[in-house]
Amino acid sequence: MERTVVVAHLKSLLDERMQVAWNAMEAAQESANDQGKSSMGDKYETSRSMGQLDRNMHARQYELARQERLILEKVSESDVSVRSAVGTLLETTAGWFFIAVSLGAVKIENETVLAVSSSSPVGASLLGKETGAYFEFMKKQHRIVALH
Repeated sequence: MERTVVVAHLKSLLDERMQVAWNAMEAAQESANDQGKSSMGDKYETSRSMGQLDRNMHARQYELARQERLILEKVSESDVSVRSAVGTLLETTAGWFFIAVSLGAVKIENETVLAVSSSSPVGASLLGKETGAYFEFMKKQHRIVALH
């Protein structure tokens, strides 16, 4: 499996998440703005507040996806070192891992790649490891087969 394919696929997923969050954020803002003042002032204020809360939630989701996308932009497509780091694709006895952003299990080219953040427990345990090194995942010892 090629690391460039994994990075491109994850960027695409994050772009999609960003678009969905942006559209939801705009819809929530429009909904909040469209609440007309009626004789029931409390109902108006509650609806407007709920719309604003929805908008803020979608704005946070958008910002999180944007930050993760920026992390992927910094991943060098040609740099493969002897030790794992952010941006490394690892082939292990437990399957494929990609250290950069936390997107979970992602299906790419009929393989499942576990995209993990370097600050997650498994991501942290994989950082700085070399081919042949062991790490713990799901309370079992696994070995790194190759770094890509």
